[in-house]
Amino acid sequence: MTSDQAGELMRDEAATGGPGQGARGAAEEWRPPVELNTGIPHPARMYDYYLGGKDNFPADREAAEKVIAAMPDARLGARSNREFLGRGVQFAVEQGVRQFLDIGTGIPAVGSTGEVAHRVAPDARVVYVDNDPIVLTHSRALLAHHPVGHTTVLHADLRDPEAILGDPGLKEALDLSKPVALMLVAVLHFVRDEEDAAGIVARLRDALAPGSMVILSHGTQDFMTPAAVAETTRIYSRASSPLVLRPKEQVEAFFGDFELADPGLVQLPLWRPQADLPEGWQQAAPAYAGVAVKR
Repeated sequence: MTSDQAGELMRDEAATGGPGQGARGAAEEWRPPVELNTGIPHPARMYDYYLGGKDNFPADREAAEKVIAAMPDARLGARSNREFLGRGVQFAVEQGVRQFLDIGTGIPAVGSTGEVAHRVAPDARVVYVDNDPIVLTHSRALLAHHPVGHTTVLHADLRDPEAILGDPGLKEALDLSKPVALMLVAVLHFVRDEEDAAGIVARLRDALAPGSMVILSHGTQDFMTPAAVAETTRIYSRASSPLVLRPKEQVEAFFGDFELADPGLVQLPLWRPQADLPEGWQQAAPAYAGVAVKR
């Protein structure tokens, strides 16, 4: 995406009078920022590039290509993560969950939480949360033209769970006294330990009713060479959020006392695959994935 295209999206949203029927709650009060810093790579836009999207800038593409040089199967890994998200959402719907809180949603693309949820459960209610203004602008402009189901887009940061839980838009969209699927897909590895990643997730878990789920994926060094770990973390250290790879025991701790659904916490493509695994998936997916239920 060029700066002109970003501006066009903003003007387009303003011309429609807001986010339309598909985005509700706090969306009506949101206004696009006057200035956007596109010179610093952002993980959401880098992820969009891995997936073959066009909503990214030169700095994002340059950083993403450096990651691909260090990990040639990075694009396959991104697709594996998006496919896990879809399987996790479908599993939640099959268990009767109709509310989704997707934090760190990134730029909407094929297979997003709302698309999957509304395909199998048109009455599902979805709240997207992200802190990147370009992601927010794109999301709201897209929803303005393609309103599907009940979807809300909130400008908030995972590092401030109280702001998320207290947002009027979230309270309007979701009933936290009923089961909610908390989506933390490929986002916690951008929160440092000193920012209290464990405490943040615990606060969000505590706000959920019995029957709720945590759907989570997280990058790990367990399946990477030391050289790939060093180069990838170096590249992300120059982005808007550094990459924090964690071993299995630390990732599993994010689920707290929630009960992991079969097959437990496993390498990304191994969570309930629906097709044959692609060649080279072991190297392409240096991440863990799991879904856990609050009993």
